[in-house]
Amino acid sequence: MVATDMKDPRLGFITVTRVDLTSDLRYARVYVSALGEGKGGGASLEVLKGAAGFVRREIGRRLRIRFSPEIDFRHDPGLEATERVARLLADEDAVRPAAPGGEDEVDPGDADPRE
Repeated sequence: MVATDMKDPRLGFITVTRVDLTSDLRYARVYVSALGEGKGGGASLEVLKGAAGFVRREIGRRLRIRFSPEIDFRHDPGLEATERVARLLADEDAVRPAAPGGEDEVDPGDADPRE
């Protein structure tokens, strides 16, 4: 629905990462990540929050349920944390000097003698 029905030009590339739904189906907390918008999700999150009524109405219409859940869009920092860890690991590999004598390479003499 976010990808096809919402035509707001301020809406960037959004990924819905998780939805927490209460047991009575009255409230849905939708976690999203917006590509390239840094902490907080920026403009795309504000567009989604403004369109929560539209999303709620469409869910009710499409699923034909008695009560449509109240939608609460939230920024999910998980993808940014993953990206940060990957950058740190890449930086660590770039800084770490090569082992003397090529220890990173496999020496055939180091093979398990049981094999």
